[in-house]
Amino acid sequence: MINESSLSRELNEPQLAAVTTIDGPVLVIAGAGSGKTRTLVYRVAHLINSGVAPESILLLTFTRKAAQEMLWRAGRLINDSCSRVTGGTFHSVANMLLRRYGSALGFAPSFTIIDRADAEGIVNLLKSSLQLTANRKQFPSKRVIVNMLSGSVNKARPLSDLIYEDYAHLSEYAEEIVRLQQHYQSFKVDHGLMDYDDLLVNWRRLLAEVPAVREEIAERYRYLMVDEYQDTNPIQADIVRLAAYRHDNVMVVGDDSQSIYSFRGADFYNIMRFPEIFPGTRIVKLEQNYRSTQPILTLTNDIIRNAVEKYTKTLYTRIEGTRRPQLYAARDEKAEADFVVGRINELRREGVALHDMAVLFRSGFHSFKLELELGSHGIAFEKRGGLKLTESAHMKDVLAVLRLLVNPFDTLSWNRLLLTIDKLGPKTAQKITAILAASSEPVAALAAYPGGKGWQEGVNRLVQLFTRLLEHEPVPAALCDIVLDWYQPVFERLYADDYPKRQKDLEQLRTIIASYDDLQRFIDDTALDPPEADLQAYHEDSEALVLSTIHSAKGLEWQVVFIIGLADGRFPHASAFPGEQWEEERRLLYVAATRARQRLYLSYPRELMGADRRFNRVSMSPFLAELSPASYERIEPLPPGGDWLAVRPMPSTAAAAVKPVRKKKLALEDFSLGCRVNHPFFGTGTVRKLNAPRSLDVAFDRHGLKTLHLDYATLNLVDG
Repeated sequence: MINESSLSRELNEPQLAAVTTIDGPVLVIAGAGSGKTRTLVYRVAHLINSGVAPESILLLTFTRKAAQEMLWRAGRLINDSCSRVTGGTFHSVANMLLRRYGSALGFAPSFTIIDRADAEGIVNLLKSSLQLTANRKQFPSKRVIVNMLSGSVNKARPLSDLIYEDYAHLSEYAEEIVRLQQHYQSFKVDHGLMDYDDLLVNWRRLLAEVPAVREEIAERYRYLMVDEYQDTNPIQADIVRLAAYRHDNVMVVGDDSQSIYSFRGADFYNIMRFPEIFPGTRIVKLEQNYRSTQPILTLTNDIIRNAVEKYTKTLYTRIEGTRRPQLYAARDEKAEADFVVGRINELRREGVALHDMAVLFRSGFHSFKLELELGSHGIAFEKRGGLKLTESAHMKDVLAVLRLLVNPFDTLSWNRLLLTIDKLGPKTAQKITAILAASSEPVAALAAYPGGKGWQEGVNRLVQLFTRLLEHEPVPAALCDIVLDWYQPVFERLYADDYPKRQKDLEQLRTIIASYDDLQRFIDDTALDPPEADLQAYHEDSEALVLSTIHSAKGLEWQVVFIIGLADGRFPHASAFPGEQWEEERRLLYVAATRARQRLYLSYPRELMGADRRFNRVSMSPFLAELSPASYERIEPLPPGGDWLAVRPMPSTAAAAVKPVRKKKLALEDFSLGCRVNHPFFGTGTVRKLNAPRSLDVAFDRHGLKTLHLDYATLNLVDG
C-alpha cells in the first residue's frame, strides 16, 4: 500500500507534483525517457488511495495494452480496486458510451462496428452502383478512397480540400468522391453501421448535442487522464474538453517535442493550446531522463532549442557517461554505409549485441544502400516501417525485367511481367510462362505466341523492350533507364492511386544501380538477403540489427543508435516548407536522437545523385548546422585498413584566466547574477538566471545561452 512517504521515495519532485495534484487541469510535459508511464500509474493509485472512487476515473490511451498495463501496475501498488477504473483507447470507450447513450442520437445499441476491410467493401459496392468506374480505369481504388474519407475526418478538413491538396493527381474525380462520401455515410446509417472514425465523431456529437448525457458522463467520470496527448487529433481534443464539463479535473501527459504524426491527423497545437482551453492549468515538466547519458541529452536539448513553439525544458540525467555523440560526413551513400557497417563490426567486437543497435532514417528508401552493404557482410537485420528494396511491388516489377536479362528462364519473373499487361489474366500468364520456360529463346517464343483480344499490344511492348535491351551495351545504368521508360505508363496504370508517392523509389533505384558496372553483381546483391529468409531468421534468432524509420521507432530505445541520411534535402524532407512542416521534421530528429542510451552516431553523405544521374554536393541538415559544435565530435576515417577515430579535439579550457575557486560541487547559492563561470565544453560565460533548486542559465561567450543542472554540469567560478 502506498503512502506519502513511499511516494516521495519512489518519485522525483516533478513526478510527485503531478501525482498528488488531484483537482483541476494539469498538463504534464514529459520529456523523452522521463517516466511518464510511472507517473500515470502512481496517480491512479494515489487517487484511489485518497478516497476517489475507482469508477470515477477514466484513463484514455492509444493502445489497449498500454491501459491494461498501467492499471495492472497501479493495482500492484494498492489493491484490485483498480480493476474498476475505466481504461482503454478513445475508440473502445466511445463504443461503450455510444451503446449506452447512442439512442439519444438515433443509434440502436446493437449497431455494428465495421473494420477497414468492411469499409473498403462498402466503397467498392457504391462505386459500382453509382457507376463511378464505368469507362474510368483510373478512378481511385477502394483503399485510397477510404484513406481519403478517414483523413478528412481525422484532420478535420473538408474532403474536397484534402483531395486538391494531398491527392492533386486525382483532383479530376473530386466531385464524384465527395458524392461517394455522402452515399457512404447514408449507407452506414441505413444499415446500423459505424466505422472507427464514426465512433469518435459520434462520441463528440453525443457530448456536444445532448446536454443531459454530457452532464451524466461528466458526473460519472470526475477524473480524466490522457496519455500521449501530443498525438490527439482535433476530435479527440474536443472530446476531452466536453467530457470534463464543469469539473475540469483533467491530467494530460505528453511531449510537444515528440509530436510527429500529423500525417495521421495528430494536431501539435492540441498540447500547446491546452492551458488556453483549460484556464488555470498547472504545468508540470518532467525533465529527469532515465534512459540516456548526459552528452546525448545535451545534443537533444540543442536540437529542440531552436523550435519556434515549444514548452521549454532541459533534459538531464544521473546516468554516467562522457562519450559525446559523433558526426561523420561521408563522401557519398556508399561511404556512409561502409562507415555504419564498420562501426557495427567494431561494436560487436566490443561485446555490443546486434539487437542492442539500431539504424534510423527519415524515409524507408534511405536505407537501400545500407541494406545491400549489410547483406554483403552477412549482418542480419530487421527492417521496420518501410519496405526492403525487393519487397515493394513496383520495385519487384522493374527487378523482374533486370533478372530476366541475367537469367531468361526465370519463370517467376516472366509470370510477374505478364500480369502487368492490361487484360491478361493469371491463367493466360501461367500458360504463356510454361511455353517460355520450354523454349530455348523465350523472347522469340513470346513474340510468336498468338495474341489475345485486348492484350496483344501489351505483349508487343514487352517483346520490343527485351529486343532493345538485348541489343544494348550491357551497362546497368543505361539498361535501367530503358526499363524505366517502358515501365512508366505501366506503373501509372497499376498504381494510379498513389504512384507519385512511389516514384521516389524508382529514382532511388536509378541512383543505386548507377554505382554498379556489372548487372549480375547488382542482381546478386539484391538477392543476398531475401525477405522470406529474414523472417525465419528473426523468429529463430533475435540477434538482428534493427533498421527503422523514425516514425516506427518512437517509444523504443537501444544502447547504440545511428541516424543516417542527415543531409539537406533529405532531412528535413525536401517537400517540408518553413512553418509547421519544418518544425515537425525538427521534432522527428529529436525523437530519433532520444532513442539512444549510450552511444549516438549521426551521419550524412556529402554527395547525392540526383534524378539527372549527376552527383551533387549537399550540406549537412540545417538542424545539424544549428547545433553547438561542442555537443558532438567529428570523426574521420584513417587510410585504408585503418580504424575510425575521433579527430576533432575536445574544446580547450586552457585559458589562463580560469582559476577554479573550489573543487567540490558548487551549490546554487555559490553563484550570483552576472558572475563569470567556466564549463569544460562551452568555455567561459556569464550567469543570467538562477533556477531553483539546482540549475542556472549561462550565456557562454562562444556558444550562447545554455541551461545547466549543477548535479551534472562541471562549472567553476572564474576570478575577476
